[in-house]
Amino acid sequence: MAGLYSSSSSKPTSSDSSSSRIFFLITFLPLSLACFAFLLQWRSGFNDSVTKWFDDNYPFPGMVTVSEKRSLRSDSSCVSLLGQSRTQSFPYLRDWKLDHKPGLKPKICITTSTSAGLEQTLPWIFYHKVIGVSTFFLFVEGTAASPNVSRVLETIPGVNVIYRTRELEEEQAKSRIWNETWLEKFFYKPCNYELFVKQNLNMEMAITMARDAGMEWILHLDTDELVHPSGTREYSLRNLLRDVPADVDGVIFTNYESSVERDDIKEPFTEVSMFKKNFKHLPREVYYGNYKEATRGNPNYFLTYANGKSAARIQDHLRPNGAHRWHNYVKYPNIMEISEAAILHYTYSKFSDLTSRRDRCGCKPTKVDVKRCFMLEFDRAAFIIASTSTSEEMLQWYRERVVWTDDNLILKLLRKGILTRIYAPMVIIQELREAGVFSSVVTSAHMSLSRNRSKSSTSSITRESSQATTRKVLEFDLDGESQEASAIPPKSSPGLETIQDV
Repeated sequence: MAGLYSSSSSKPTSSDSSSSRIFFLITFLPLSLACFAFLLQWRSGFNDSVTKWFDDNYPFPGMVTVSEKRSLRSDSSCVSLLGQSRTQSFPYLRDWKLDHKPGLKPKICITTSTSAGLEQTLPWIFYHKVIGVSTFFLFVEGTAASPNVSRVLETIPGVNVIYRTRELEEEQAKSRIWNETWLEKFFYKPCNYELFVKQNLNMEMAITMARDAGMEWILHLDTDELVHPSGTREYSLRNLLRDVPADVDGVIFTNYESSVERDDIKEPFTEVSMFKKNFKHLPREVYYGNYKEATRGNPNYFLTYANGKSAARIQDHLRPNGAHRWHNYVKYPNIMEISEAAILHYTYSKFSDLTSRRDRCGCKPTKVDVKRCFMLEFDRAAFIIASTSTSEEMLQWYRERVVWTDDNLILKLLRKGILTRIYAPMVIIQELREAGVFSSVVTSAHMSLSRNRSKSSTSSITRESSQATTRKVLEFDLDGESQEASAIPPKSSPGLETIQDV
């Protein structure tokens, strides 16, 4: 009996082993789940990768506590416009493999000349931050330069606000551009021509600012344009430009044009998903075979420009070459066209764009006078309609010329590949809004203001910085011989009359 007892104790039965496993599960599994739930509840106390989203290691703007939002909600009328946060997390970026190292390459900046409000500018800035842009040079006037807008822009990491002061204009009047021939045919003309010259002067200044900031690539975009880095790893502009060969000086992005399906669009970036492809991304027979249906009675295939935008590698003697291109004073740059990525142009996407463009120009609404003011035919026609018609007539014209309401035609052109659906920008910007990024930027600006961050002193510093930068541009001495390539204006797509030459 003793032997039997000893043998049975040294070799547990399968029943004993099963009982031990059950005991282990009953004892430790609930404890493990409780610990996991505790960690989830207190996750905000840990270092989330989202808080390191910005390359400069600033806290993520959306990470404002609920109590802070409640206490500051009444301080700004802009917050409700830009959307309240329903969560403190940022789900769109949560699963991305973002590199947060401070030495991210290449360093990309965007420059723009804008008068837009926060409802357009904030989504534009943060969308481009998501895809890899670190620095912005905003030349502001109008609404963008107003205290309620500019003081918010100034609080965003990586954003540099340059005001159009009298001192800035006096310095830009001394620019070497005025003594050269490549831009001269745009001088001393109103409206779009005046803006075109102003953009080039601002781009010239932005080049020097970008070099001082250690940037490697520069783009010029309007605030109604988004870079669409299609075909890249992780939807990244940084990855796209990192793969550009070292001997390439610049790249050209073709542009797609928004095709709105309603006349009551308020926020184009999150309400528009249909775009018309550029002719360069279409087979010749498809483009010309469907030209009339795609044009829908308008002067051209695209409402506005069709020659894309470009990015330039920052290097010696770089200069603007119109709002759409860059050039070099001492050599013809080596340029590469990007095959998949594009610029999404949200043009005339809101009905109010008709009157806002009209209000910025003092031109007479005649066919002769509008040619002095606008470079493209649709802009001319839209200005005349907005200046001479009633609100009802304008809306009818807008529905006929801009809004796509024929479902059968839409389906046909989608099948042909002329129209396409693009959702990535819409998703990113909507996620930013739902995460509370835009509203938090506004409340943070008011918090900064309450800490005696004086707007007047900030403007003074910015003006002094602008003047110093402009002088540096004007005093820049060239060693080589200037290459006077003419500035490239916005251009339309080829029409049917050019079919024999294509």
